[in-house]
Amino acid sequence: MPPSLCLIVSFFILFFISPPCFSDSLFTSDQQALISFKSQIDDPKLSLSSWGSHNPVTNWTGVSISNRTGRVVVLNLAGRSLFGPIPTVLCNLSSLQMLILSSNSFVGPIPQCLAQLRLLRTLDLSKNARLQGPIPTWIGNFSAVLSKLDLSYNAFLGEIPYTIFQMSSLIYLDLSNNQLVGNIQEFKSSLNYLNLGLNQLDGSVPCFSQSVKFLSFLNLAANALSGGIPTCISSLKLLKELNLSSNGLQYRISPRFILSNRVEILDLSSNRLCGPIPGSLVQNPDNSQLILLDLSRNQLTGEIPFELTNLRNLQALSLSNNKISGEIPPSIGNLTYLQLLDLSFNLLTGSVVVGLAGCFQLSHLNLGHNLLTGEIRPELDALDGLRVLDLSSNQIWGEIPLPLAGCKSLEVVDLSGNNLTGELSGAILKWQNLRAISLAGNRLSGILPDWIFSFENLQWIDLSNNNFSGFIPDGNFNVSLKLNGFTGSVNVVTVSVDLAKGRRLDLGYSIDPVVGIDISHNELRGAIPTGLLGFKGLEYLNLSYNHLDGQIPVGFDKMARLRKLDFSHNGLTGQVPHGLSEIKGLEVLDLSYNSLSGPVPQGDQLRRFPGAFAGNPRLCLAGCAAAEAKLPEEGDTGVGGHFGGNEGKGFLSVGAFWISAVTSFYVSLVTLLCSSKARGYIFRSTRPEF
Repeated sequence: MPPSLCLIVSFFILFFISPPCFSDSLFTSDQQALISFKSQIDDPKLSLSSWGSHNPVTNWTGVSISNRTGRVVVLNLAGRSLFGPIPTVLCNLSSLQMLILSSNSFVGPIPQCLAQLRLLRTLDLSKNARLQGPIPTWIGNFSAVLSKLDLSYNAFLGEIPYTIFQMSSLIYLDLSNNQLVGNIQEFKSSLNYLNLGLNQLDGSVPCFSQSVKFLSFLNLAANALSGGIPTCISSLKLLKELNLSSNGLQYRISPRFILSNRVEILDLSSNRLCGPIPGSLVQNPDNSQLILLDLSRNQLTGEIPFELTNLRNLQALSLSNNKISGEIPPSIGNLTYLQLLDLSFNLLTGSVVVGLAGCFQLSHLNLGHNLLTGEIRPELDALDGLRVLDLSSNQIWGEIPLPLAGCKSLEVVDLSGNNLTGELSGAILKWQNLRAISLAGNRLSGILPDWIFSFENLQWIDLSNNNFSGFIPDGNFNVSLKLNGFTGSVNVVTVSVDLAKGRRLDLGYSIDPVVGIDISHNELRGAIPTGLLGFKGLEYLNLSYNHLDGQIPVGFDKMARLRKLDFSHNGLTGQVPHGLSEIKGLEVLDLSYNSLSGPVPQGDQLRRFPGAFAGNPRLCLAGCAAAEAKLPEEGDTGVGGHFGGNEGKGFLSVGAFWISAVTSFYVSLVTLLCSSKARGYIFRSTRPEF
């Protein structure tokens, strides 16, 4: 082999085959920068414990090294619970291409020196909450290759720097959940993903003309945008998600606003849009990929277009809180994938259509607050996966149909504010997952069944403003149910909508988190059952406007979570239990208009409710300190208490009491026996009352 050829081969072997010989100085500088970074932040979970001389740098958490140069090219410390200002020593990692510090607790501004990282392709500082200050101007021009910028869920304020709008390399931009102001300009980048939601941006919606062939995700929700929805948005042919909700958008939705069949989510809710709903929101409804359509909380009028029922892939449809009139289209049953239907707070008329039974995957059905009439259709029992049924505040009449018990998955039932009649059927017991039920404001009658409080997951029950009679059940109290200890602050029945690429969107129906019982405004009588005191988690109890009698049970001091208690407008007797004064969190107390007597327990707790004892003429509100000291304790017979003890210090002496009592007895007996009318009343036969 010629010497020249040997030299070439040797050079090839040394340069391309032999392992690279990294510069110790370069490698050491990156390593030292990381060690310095570690020393300048708080690491409570010791997430960076692998960083040190005991471990090769290639094994350090979140660190990636270039095989070619040996330099640090990726630093990914997402979700490591790190705290403190971002150390400027990171600026020494001059070969860094990806910096991810998301989901930590970094504070303060973005260090100016990060502008030195000119090879950076990804900068993700999202979800630190306390990163703040204006977004620096240099962030839009420090790197010619920056393609992903995520500063979401922080406290940045001011306007979006003009340099970001001028960038040409940007593909992914997320500045959502900050305090940014100003207008949204046209971007020079061909964006694929743009999220500016939950800021304070104003002005009109741009056309994003530079991203016509690329933009697939656009979220401008929860800002202060105004004007109409530009029809040029329809030219975004690859758009899959469009969210313009919670702005100040107005005017009619143009009939030329027709999106491509690729769109999966269209959310225009919580604006001031008016006029009718266009019949065609997508190019070809039969081939549309639309999964969620939300036009709720606007000022839309007219009828529900029948074309909407051709969106065969639709899983969630919300048109609530508008001024939509007419009837529910019978073809609604074509939406066989529908899981959530919310048409509440409109002006819909007609009946609850039978076609709804065709939506056999329905989980949430909310038709409340309309003008619907007719009976509840028994065909709805086909919806065996139904979890939420809200038909409240309509003009529905008739009885609760027995077949409705076939909806065994029901968790929330709200039929309040209608004209329902009849009695409660035991078929309701099949709703074993029941968490909240309201039948208030109807004309239901009969006795309250023994099983009414026996549902294991029950949190709220409202049977007020009906014609129920008889006694409050004093048996079958399931003290293990949610009334006995629900502690959630947010209570939502969720439904998950499946999106492309395995993603899921959770939608929910909120339940009042208060744990309570309301059976006020009925015809109930008898005593308050002591079993109610077994619900230790109870926060709200309203038994007002009935015909209850007897004494208020002892033991309310054990109901530490009780916030509102209303026993007003009944016939309760006896004293106000001392235990009521020991409920520290009580916010509302009303015992007015009963026949209570004796002194009101002293203490600052009950003094906060000056009107709580009105209409009880035998109740002593003030000046009864001496009398209260002599009152028997709860459960005491009174011997040696009210009348016993040292003579002369009670209300009456023992001798005077017995003389008065014996005299009154004989006078009364003689008077009664001498009256034929009185004798007939006293000795007449009695029969039990049910």
